[in-house]
Amino acid sequence: MKILLTGSYGFIGKNIKNELLPKHNLIYLEKDFIDNQDWENLLEENVKLVDTILHIGAISDTTLQDPNEMLKYNYWFSKKLFDCAKKYDKKVIYASSAATTGVSGTPTSIYAWSKLMAEQYGLALGGQFIALRYFNVYGPGEEHKGKMASVAYQAYRQGTFKLFPKNPKRDFIYIKDVVSATLYPLINEIPSGVYEVGSGKARSFKDMLDYLEILHEYRNEEDIPDGYQYYTKSDSKKWMPGWKPEYNIEQGIKEYKKYLKNN
Repeated sequence: MKILLTGSYGFIGKNIKNELLPKHNLIYLEKDFIDNQDWENLLEENVKLVDTILHIGAISDTTLQDPNEMLKYNYWFSKKLFDCAKKYDKKVIYASSAATTGVSGTPTSIYAWSKLMAEQYGLALGGQFIALRYFNVYGPGEEHKGKMASVAYQAYRQGTFKLFPKNPKRDFIYIKDVVSATLYPLINEIPSGVYEVGSGKARSFKDMLDYLEILHEYRNEEDIPDGYQYYTKSDSKKWMPGWKPEYNIEQGIKEYKKYLKNN
């Protein structure tokens, strides 16, 4: 199979690339592609060559406040890519985000809005379009993400971590499960739509640090930012038919900890 993969240098994209390389031919498009003066024509030429599109690349900094930059990469490029896919009848697997639902069903950041807009545009076009809303991903390959890396990675590198009070919980999902979910539609007939990709469990940050054997402290309540999410959990009824995660947090952290010790 010939696949167009965006974001192969990123955390999730790199892991997907490593899984695909032995068996498939890949064409890569990275962030700087759209700085090319003729990028729209080049994009169309590349789309014509492939069987499937894995659109993983995006600005993943959820704190970025520049709407023009965020929309340029996360929405306008996605829109053009989805237009080409529809024109040439190509399947699209799009990396969306659980952030699209925000605290009460509405995005609370420019990042979340950009992902939701692209997701809705792809669905509105029709055709073969699958959006995957990743929850809190952690695991090997996130070293370059800095402040956007998982709490697991940051805490392990720092040797300690300051948590927000009130015991917030997240649906932590191991990178190998994210890869398996993203590649699942390549070999299975999945109806077009939006699907959640999570572990199906809400676990506290404290749980994660305890499994890592990392000391923690608590911040003051006034440090909690406006719109902070205290709870996320994917709904197994919204997973792709037939797909399910293989790792719980204990298994994922155990494997990740070995990786961190060796790297």
